[in-house]
Amino acid sequence: MSNETIDLQKIFRETTETLLNPKEYFSSMPLEGGYAEPIIKAAIYGVVAGLFALLWSLLGFSPTGGGGIWGGAVGVMALIWSVVGAIATAFIGGALMAVISIICGGNRDLEANVRVASSLMAVYPIRAFLAFMYGISFELGGIVGLGISLYCVYLIYHAAIEALKGRETSVKIAAIVLVVFALIGFYGGKEVYKTLEDNSDMFQEEQVD
Repeated sequence: MSNETIDLQKIFRETTETLLNPKEYFSSMPLEGGYAEPIIKAAIYGVVAGLFALLWSLLGFSPTGGGGIWGGAVGVMALIWSVVGAIATAFIGGALMAVISIICGGNRDLEANVRVASSLMAVYPIRAFLAFMYGISFELGGIVGLGISLYCVYLIYHAAIEALKGRETSVKIAAIVLVVFALIGFYGGKEVYKTLEDNSDMFQEEQVD
């Protein structure tokens, strides 16, 4: 990995192609060449996402609130964990993609799936950038988050077919299942937030009494 050069222009170009032209990108992306390239790509996505998390924490637009010194401390920790989490996600995501690929009759090779997963992480900085929506409104942030999750499913669909050569019918079924999970997560999160908000209001009323 020490001999690997970081070509930011190439990564930017691949990121743009992944997000805007996924079918063509995944049909021609290299599935071999070692783990250094996908790790570097994931780490860069993690740094960019972490910088957004730090910025929103400093400005008080983080989902956890923040602002000032406290927001800065939270943001620095978010930056560190974003990079560590991004690298871990490349491998965890690769394992999950391998499961989907195996079920759909596609490529079983772990390296190929890790490379696909690291490319799918192009949405990671975008999700972090739009996280300030949660600071404005939890409902708004949830809707934006759902949209990003659904777009991730769209990317996974093309990756599983074009790069990993899964059976299209099976991949469609897997995509539908992922959409259902995304919707369950969205509505479940709304209910949890509503419950916490109601309990907070009740606590405040009791304090006043």
